[in-house]
Amino acid sequence: MDVKGKVVVVTGGASGIGTALCKKFAAEGAKAVAVADLDYDGASSVAGEIGAQAKAYRLDVTDQEAVQSMVDDFEAAQGPIDMYVSNAGIIFSDAPDWTTISQTNEQWQKIWEVNVFAHILACRAVLPQMIERKSGAFIVTASAAGLLSQIGDTSYSTTKHAAVGFAESMAISHGDDGIYVACLCPQAVKSKMTADAEDSSAAVDGVMEADEFANRVYAQMQEGRFMIRPHDTVEGYFQAKAADYDRWIGGMRKFRRNQMQATGKPI
Repeated sequence: MDVKGKVVVVTGGASGIGTALCKKFAAEGAKAVAVADLDYDGASSVAGEIGAQAKAYRLDVTDQEAVQSMVDDFEAAQGPIDMYVSNAGIIFSDAPDWTTISQTNEQWQKIWEVNVFAHILACRAVLPQMIERKSGAFIVTASAAGLLSQIGDTSYSTTKHAAVGFAESMAISHGDDGIYVACLCPQAVKSKMTADAEDSSAAVDGVMEADEFANRVYAQMQEGRFMIRPHDTVEGYFQAKAADYDRWIGGMRKFRRNQMQATGKPI
């Protein structure tokens, strides 16, 4: 996948990895970049840094009518969308009592809508036209938590597993339609989400700079990879899990105990 001359949408574009991806695609010669986010001021700031080829949109990714309206407006101005990066995401921890059932029904519903159902709404808006043209790209930002698990963040891990499953189904069902599908599964990347997560399980191998993340993602996209793991360590962890699931569960329990002992915090 090469973005030169392409029309691209990035949701969650106002900060963190969304911003880094918007800037990377623009630098690589994208024709136009839609910077979409609930934070319109932030999206406008990013679009302003990029220049004339970018346009900011205030977007609630869980609102099907809003997603379709954004797609229609951007395509009217720039032509068919070549690549949609469904990147927006949220997280709720297992606090305050650190059980897997401590989050409210409303929190579970919200994280499902943002981390999973938003991908479905985006596909409804752009996939039919891509299939008709026999070209296009759909990128899902999941997480290493969708391949492994993020200790202390049950709903996040659950929904990111679902996001990986959705991306897999998309790649299987529509690869022969000429659609490139990729699934991004990073560990911690510097962003608002990781600002206070230095002690989290996701940050055990460090926190990657967003620009480095974008560079690695784009390099793997150009290779046509489905599973994009910007952090080299994730491959090893995933292979260990696949080799002996029970042993991996035991290792994660031990890791949790060690983390709690080191930080003095429950997770």
